[in-house]
Amino acid sequence: MSTPTIVVVGHGMVGQRFLEALAERGVTERARVVVLCEEPRPAYDRVRLTSYFDGRTPEDLSLVEPDFMARHAIELRLDDPAETVDRAARTVTSRSGHTVRYDTLVLATGSYPFVPPVPGKDATGCFVYRTIEDLLAIEEYAMTARTGAVVGGGLLGLEAAGALKGLGLDTHIVEFAPRLMPAQVDEGGGAALLRTIESMGLTVHTGVGTREVTTDADGTVTGMALSDGSSLDTDLVVFSAGVRPRDQLARDVGLTVGERGGIVVDERCRTSDPAVFAIGECALASDGRVYGLVAPGYEMATTVADLLAADGGRPAGTGFTGADLSTKLKLLGVDVASFGDAHGAAPGCLDVVYSDPRAGVYKKLVVDGAGTLLGGVLVGDADAYGMLRPLTGSVPPVPAAQLVLPAGLGAPAAMGPESLPDEAVICSCHNVSKGAISACSSLPEVKKCTKAGTGCGSCVKVIGQLLAASGNGPADQGLCGCFPYTRAELYEIVRTLRVTSYATLLDSHGRERARGGDGCEICKPVVASVIASLAPTLGVSGYVLDGEQAALQDTNDHFLANIQRNGSYSIVPRIPGGEITPEKLIVIGEVARDFGLYTKITGGQRIDLFGARVEQLPLIWTRLVDAGFESGHAYGKSLRTVKSCVGQTWCRYGVQDSVRMAIGLELRYRGLRSPHKLKSAVSGCARECAEARGKDFGVIATANGWNLYVGGNGGADPRHADLLAQDLGDTELVRLIDRFLMFYIRTADRLERTAAWLERIEGGLGHVRDVVVHDSLGLCAELERLMAAHVDGYRDEWADTVNDPERLRRFVSFVNAPDTPDPSVKFVPERDQVKPDLTFLTLTTREGANV
Repeated sequence: MSTPTIVVVGHGMVGQRFLEALAERGVTERARVVVLCEEPRPAYDRVRLTSYFDGRTPEDLSLVEPDFMARHAIELRLDDPAETVDRAARTVTSRSGHTVRYDTLVLATGSYPFVPPVPGKDATGCFVYRTIEDLLAIEEYAMTARTGAVVGGGLLGLEAAGALKGLGLDTHIVEFAPRLMPAQVDEGGGAALLRTIESMGLTVHTGVGTREVTTDADGTVTGMALSDGSSLDTDLVVFSAGVRPRDQLARDVGLTVGERGGIVVDERCRTSDPAVFAIGECALASDGRVYGLVAPGYEMATTVADLLAADGGRPAGTGFTGADLSTKLKLLGVDVASFGDAHGAAPGCLDVVYSDPRAGVYKKLVVDGAGTLLGGVLVGDADAYGMLRPLTGSVPPVPAAQLVLPAGLGAPAAMGPESLPDEAVICSCHNVSKGAISACSSLPEVKKCTKAGTGCGSCVKVIGQLLAASGNGPADQGLCGCFPYTRAELYEIVRTLRVTSYATLLDSHGRERARGGDGCEICKPVVASVIASLAPTLGVSGYVLDGEQAALQDTNDHFLANIQRNGSYSIVPRIPGGEITPEKLIVIGEVARDFGLYTKITGGQRIDLFGARVEQLPLIWTRLVDAGFESGHAYGKSLRTVKSCVGQTWCRYGVQDSVRMAIGLELRYRGLRSPHKLKSAVSGCARECAEARGKDFGVIATANGWNLYVGGNGGADPRHADLLAQDLGDTELVRLIDRFLMFYIRTADRLERTAAWLERIEGGLGHVRDVVVHDSLGLCAELERLMAAHVDGYRDEWADTVNDPERLRRFVSFVNAPDTPDPSVKFVPERDQVKPDLTFLTLTTREGANV
């Protein structure tokens, strides 16, 4: 009997979920699976696409485990989309000319951005916001732009606006509807959202459309003409006016398509051809809807996987007849959620509304005459979403008014997860019920067994409450399956007991089943970071590649450089405070020229050198170290940079020497290993040119000294740092920063930035101020000693490496052929520099997939 072949056209989020569902059901063990992917990279998290601008790399966004395709013998062809289908012969031919026969064809082609047919829509400076490549193009073009406009004020439009603002552009939002997010929120919610977004400095134009994109003689965007006769000047336009199903391939081969688009499917997601299925945004479901959310796409993927698995004897599942359109997002830092009948379309329904315009909070619940919860809208405060959405269709155990009032304004709504029925769906992304979650004993087990909490993440808080309230006892707060302790607890164990190795810690304090083992990829880098941060106190080497430490590190730490998409590495030398001499600039230029490196100035006032092969790293470091440079630790969870403006030395507004202070702080905290990366800045006056309030710790000069701000970050979810202390002298400023950083390192969770830590830690900023400024816990002397030990024990990792022949031996592409460079690392020219040869990478990936 021949092996059946399943061909999947498209490899987005839904396509990857379909592959996972096939693997979970054992289908990949008895069928050949071929995936034709249009993009040059495997599936990635499009829901979190904007987090790219918050420092997440395309690799961070990937949804595909490194060995997933190989483990399940799935053939993935990147950058090679399907172009033709012969239904009679049951073959698919890709753009490269590769033809494959199928027994089952699954179309997961997704959607494409709708661009209004207005004059100038194709001008230079016009973009859509859909893929990582779109974001890369926008990021590059924004470097020469000052103003940007987003056409569309829906979910993706607001994310795009946040991205433009984060790139430093004056940003406009143009929405044809009378309010923002018209599909999700009502008039009141839209008004609350508008006030909050305008307070952030964005300009919103509602109730108007785009009549034309105006250009100069070269065809480059200069502005927009709007439907009300007004105009606005802009250098960049992003169209985010909705999406349309990508159904052209289905049209071309004669499959039935809906009048307004979408491939018509039945309850099993089968098209008009019994051998062809369609899932996700390209499909017109049996209820007449095209679903633009990922959760319904996941349900469709599971439906088809169940059907294909049924051919092997498994039950076929229930089919797909519709899905929950509830959604919860954080847009421009504002929580927005809607669920059920959010607009109150049901006859005779009633609205229960709470509104606080000053706080930007709007809550509306829709109920019927009997008190049944039909839906709701939450803007500005969506903490209750996880509890309210599962209650839709039932009468809540407390009056609806108590569910919208904030604490203190009414009788407390004493309801928790235990009030939900077992069949209530907690995770809508993966359709997981309360009962399934309550059967688990820890969050890692929930994620592994049910996938709940691995999608949009909005259900994680309720999952934690359910675990705590279940008969299984309190939720397991352990770091991972190896340790029952949090990162903060492990820090105290290592510090107090002076544990100097991971193996010792695992054997003495690991879970019983983990002792004597190798650990996991969660706890190993965490323990490595803890030991490195305490190395001077513990009396061990702080060099992260010595002995056991080398096997514990994250990928970038393995070679003290950031790995890039083609397997090459980037190098970032430290440039304290952004100050550099002409001689050192020349050295960087000569190194980049001699080694053929791509050169780019970073947002942190440093110079990044891309394209080094692993065996070149020590040679490059030697040149840089000899010129007085040292590691910038761009690869580590440690201090990155301390930016500065020029301060009073050059600027007529400056009131303090910000450059001197920035250099001093960067040299003091360089190499400090922490739960996550640390960024800082020093501004010489209140005009804040160094953007200090967007940093983990920021300093702003005053006429009387320095103000210290903590817990800030930029990116997709920006947070202004909070004022910790003001009008400080130099010595007191440094002392408080010492204490703050060591207290954060001591108590933060794994991969928790200071912004999230400050919001999570009990007592928040007030508690941190009591500990750090007023020494309420009596810890300050110890915190200062720990920092002093770090400062005294600092050594440059690059210099330590190039001066030690034994340490140099690891920097090779092939251990058995140390003089042979990696042949897969290739480059092509672009704008007088180099870039990765993605065509070569794709060919290599294809060949590897077909072996």
